[in-house]
Parts: sequence; C-alpha cells; structure tokens
Amino acid sequence: MRSFLLAPLFISLALPAMAADNTSEDGPVYGPRLEGFDYPWELHRFELNSQQQSLEMMYMDVAPQGDPNGETVVLMHGKNFCAATWESTIRALTQQGYRVIAPDQIGFCKSSKPQHYQYSFQQLANNTHALLDHLEIDNATIMGHSMGGMLATRYALMYPEATHQLVLVDPIGLEDWKAKGVPWQSVDDWYESGKQASAEKMREYQQETYYAGEWEPEYDRWVEMQAGMYRGEGRDINAWSQALTYDMVLTQPVVYEFEDLEVPTLLVVGDQDNTAVGKGLASEEVQKTLGHYDELGPEIAERIPEATYVHFEDLGHSPQVQAPERFHDALLEWLGQNR
Repeated sequence: MRSFLLAPLFISLALPAMAADNTSEDGPVYGPRLEGFDYPWELHRFELNSQQQSLEMMYMDVAPQGDPNGETVVLMHGKNFCAATWESTIRALTQQGYRVIAPDQIGFCKSSKPQHYQYSFQQLANNTHALLDHLEIDNATIMGHSMGGMLATRYALMYPEATHQLVLVDPIGLEDWKAKGVPWQSVDDWYESGKQASAEKMREYQQETYYAGEWEPEYDRWVEMQAGMYRGEGRDINAWSQALTYDMVLTQPVVYEFEDLEVPTLLVVGDQDNTAVGKGLASEEVQKTLGHYDELGPEIAERIPEATYVHFEDLGHSPQVQAPERFHDALLEWLGQNR
C-alpha cells in the first residue's frame, strides 16, 4: 500500500433544458425525476428492461477536450448526490483527455424511480455494465463516491476484466454498521422519515459531514438539487426510492470483500468525514464507535491488495466539492502513474 497525506437498447437523445416547475417560498420545486434542474452537459437516455419493466437510465457522456488519451472514466454518484455533482471532476478529467461517463443510477435523480424494484449493488452494477457494453466501452476506470464507492467496489468485484482501475472517494461501507450495533429499520419507517426531508435539515447535515463544519454559498446548489424534489409531486416517490436504497446499503455490506479486489485502487478519504448510515438509530455508546474515517481509511487500504491511500486531514465527506483543486491534483497524479 502506498499512502499519501495532502494538505438492453441504447438511444442517444439530448434532452431540452427545462425551467423549474415552479418556485415555492422555500425554494425551487423540481419534478419527480429532477425535471427543471439543469445538468452541465447534454443528457442521454439508455432504455433497458430490468425486473420485467422498461426503465430509463440517464447519463452524461462527455468527450475529452483537446487530445484524447484513449481512456474512459465512469463516475458513480452517492446516495444524496447525482451525476451533476461530479461537474468539477468531469471538467478536470476531460481537460486531461479522458472521456467521462456519468450516469444517474436507477432510482436516483433523472433516471426512472420504479415503485417496485429489488435494489442491490449487483443489480445497479449490472445496469451500468449494460450501459457501457452498448457504448462499446469494454474497459474503464471505475470511480465512486459515498454510496457510489460501495457500488464501484461491487462493480470491480463482478467485472474485474472490464475494470482498468478503481477509485474510491470517501466510500461508505468501510464498516458494517448493522454488525456494529445499528438496529434494522423497516423500509416503511425509512419512507416516513424520508418524507420529512427539507433543505434546512440537508444543509445542517451536509455542513457537519460533507464539509467539516465549513460552508460556502456554492454548496447550496447541491442542497437545492435534492430538496427541490421533495417540495412538489415527487416527494413520495423520491422518499420511497431512498427508503429502498437505505435498506440496500445497510444489508449488503462490501467491507468483507476488499481483499478480493484484483485491480489497482486509489482510496481517497477526508479525515473529518463522520458518515455512518443509521447512526441516529443506534444507542449513544454505539454511535461513538461509528464513522471514524481517519481510522477506517488506513485500515481498509491495508486490506486492498494493490492500494494507494490519500487522505486530507482537514476535509470531510466530499473532498471533490470542498477542495476540488487539491483533490483533482491527487487524482490526476495517480491516474497518470497508472496509465
């Protein structure tokens, strides 16, 4: 391990930009599939049949700027994020010649949100692999943030021959919360709590966890991206999708399989990250044991056969948003060394 401390059917379809459905006193109101929130690049639609239903997986396919280097990076968003949240990373990668594919997973953001779907990381990985297959991309760097880190890990375990290398950015799932004492909660209970989502609650949580207590005005865009879907007719279906995927995250750990990774892996961690799904359901004593990324990061990196570990002492759960220049310098340096 190297460790560093740094201070189906394929349709290519451009979607027209849409204004927000309306604006409430609390902020913008977006549609159930984030209609009204503009993505920074053209959106495409991938239609697939999955679990006896026709679904749409929306994604950005961003060409390299200048001379292409022939490599593709696939970006997997987190649970409270969307493909658009990768904006600065897409820009940094394409400027260095990479092609970037950034999908919204089924159940999230601009993609289909089926009422009935057996969510698993294997299923989401399979969906993504189908997308790449139809794009005729047989090998790519797979990069995941937060929940996307769990998905990227599962993808690399399922499709090692299609994974050139793996990048994990503050991935959740570095510990098994249920085994550590977080009690199981029913999907119905997750759904009821999810319907209470608000921009105020999201902002408070993100400040504490994503940005290590700091706040900048540009972070509000990502708060409103999520909160806007809960202000209108999309509240219930989004709360339901989130509930189903909370159950997936809690009951399908990847922490026991990091030793099985067969590809070069970069693990990036903000030491101030304290993410632990379901922490609020646990006793105070259990809560004290959860979400210590400054300890979890090096422990997991030691278990990954071919790992490079980079951590930022002062950053939280979203280093690519909080300190994009520092994050991208580290990312691009590692990618350049592993071409």
